[in-house]
Amino acid sequence: MPIAAVSSRMLAVTEEMRAVMDFAQRVLEGDGLGPDACDFMFGNPQEPPLRGLVDALVRHAEPQDVHWFGYQKYDALARETVARKLSETRGRSYEPADIAITAGGFGAIAAALLAVLEVGDEVIYPRPGWFAYGAQIRGAAGTPVAVDLSPVNFDLDIEKIAASITPRTRVVVVNTPHNPTGRIFPRAQLDALADMLAAASERHGKAIYLLADEPYARLVFGANAHISPAESYPHTLIAYSYGKTLLAPGERLGWLALGADMPEADRMRLREAVDIAQVSHGWAFAGRTLQRALPDLEKLCIDVTALERRRDRMVEGLRAAGYDLPVPEGTFYVIPRSPIPDDMAFAARLAADGVWVLPGSVAQLPGRLRISLTANDVMVERSLPVFAHAIREVAA
Repeated sequence: MPIAAVSSRMLAVTEEMRAVMDFAQRVLEGDGLGPDACDFMFGNPQEPPLRGLVDALVRHAEPQDVHWFGYQKYDALARETVARKLSETRGRSYEPADIAITAGGFGAIAAALLAVLEVGDEVIYPRPGWFAYGAQIRGAAGTPVAVDLSPVNFDLDIEKIAASITPRTRVVVVNTPHNPTGRIFPRAQLDALADMLAAASERHGKAIYLLADEPYARLVFGANAHISPAESYPHTLIAYSYGKTLLAPGERLGWLALGADMPEADRMRLREAVDIAQVSHGWAFAGRTLQRALPDLEKLCIDVTALERRRDRMVEGLRAAGYDLPVPEGTFYVIPRSPIPDDMAFAARLAADGVWVLPGSVAQLPGRLRISLTANDVMVERSLPVFAHAIREVAA
């Protein structure tokens, strides 16, 4: 009997996701995640959702006519809300027609890649980085090219990015604030990147797009401020997710914005391409209830001050126990160095005592751990003695 064929592209996507899939499967098949477990792994909420989120979903789910749940690609008010907010906060004039409402950040990135990539085109992305970049690039028939951040402070390495550009390079991904390091790339680095990309685009005769992945744009600490690459480089597409600011990653709502400084002719071509990308990707528009709720949800955000206090407490406690880690400027992660080279083994040691973290090897950060501060304060306090005991044990 003939063997059933499987898409080689999906097999490649599977391999890109293999480490995180295997880790997640081991966790789900185990029995350690009981009611007292401290879950610092994937950024899932560990506290009740924002009341305003619940109220908005309930309010906008109530039908007002027979067409309430009918087909619709974009809600006009949702697009206007995003365009107005971007214009107010970023000093540029964004048009509603340049905003695509998507099924979360995944959907925004997918729409951007599908809209601009030819088969085999190369997409440069940062390493360490979000564990799904490679999978999404291969899913859009592109070729992922990982470029390491500076090992000292996790800055962009402009020279390495420049050396990685070829005639097939079509997109460079910049994630700021950066997952998992919490680094906010300064304006000087983004300006240098923009100058280099402009020169490379001219040299190869086709625009290289910059995809600014910005789901943590509102989750910044202290005197830090988010700086968008779109302010430095005209051919930028901005991807955003409400899953982080609302701490509701299961409600798939986000947007993709075309850079306000992009030439009008280019924006006109991209508008239709992004629209059709979402159609071809399985009608990947956000659901109507979420789109109607977006103007209310745009006003909401988790308590960043409380998140900063949690960051400070975790950094203080881990450093006191002997861990080496930087202080993140944004996002909701901290990345201590594993006290032994095998971060997978050390994560398993912590899990044995009910503290679950993401091994750095899963997030292209071998030798470190990624700890998500979406855990609640009780979990933080309960975990710190476990962290302290574990590092003493391996040092003995």
